[in-house]
Amino acid sequence: MEYIQINSINDPMFARLHKTMQDVFPPEEVLEYELWAEPLKDPTIRVFVAVQDDEVMGVTEYRYNKELNVAMTDFTIIVKEGLGVGPFLAKKRYEDLMQLAKEHDLDLIGMFAEIYDPYRMTDHSFAGIKVMDPFVRREVLSHLGYMRLDFPYVHPAWTNEGEAVNHLDLCFQPFKENIHSLKASFIRDFITGYYSVLSNKPQEWHDMVAGLEKRDNIQLKPL
Repeated sequence: MEYIQINSINDPMFARLHKTMQDVFPPEEVLEYELWAEPLKDPTIRVFVAVQDDEVMGVTEYRYNKELNVAMTDFTIIVKEGLGVGPFLAKKRYEDLMQLAKEHDLDLIGMFAEIYDPYRMTDHSFAGIKVMDPFVRREVLSHLGYMRLDFPYVHPAWTNEGEAVNHLDLCFQPFKENIHSLKASFIRDFITGYYSVLSNKPQEWHDMVAGLEKRDNIQLKPL
């Protein structure tokens, strides 16, 4: 299996990647095709596909923030089951991040991820791919070391229509020992930067950010 980076919407592989996203995720979670042009040029944003026999077996997008020394898993899609695609992507993603840390003098403390809460969702189909089921994914990410940040989380829909998406938890995978909480201001700075590309944010999101400004630390809890 090959781990291939996508750097342009003109890459023939990107059309397949975007179609896969549309097939798997709800519409509010998928950025429009043309709007990917600039993010793919950003060297801190990493988009890779797992390819075997010229077929896309999985996709992952992640990024790092040099100022905050933290990374973020944007999404991971496993298309084919029973091939070890998930462990392959997790391993390659971690190796790539560690190499980037070495090249750019980073000391990454961990990685954020938004994780579906299956108890607040009504649709668990995810294109019929069982390993993408939120119950399964939550358990897998828990085994990888992700923990839930203990505050009510919403995020702006990627359609930029001002809708709030509230069936997710913001989680964190520490890369360092003895991290049991994060400063609320650190979380605020990260998510405001992360969603700065969206101009139309819901009031629920602004309220969440204001809530973080009133707190000191946010505890990490088991998923």
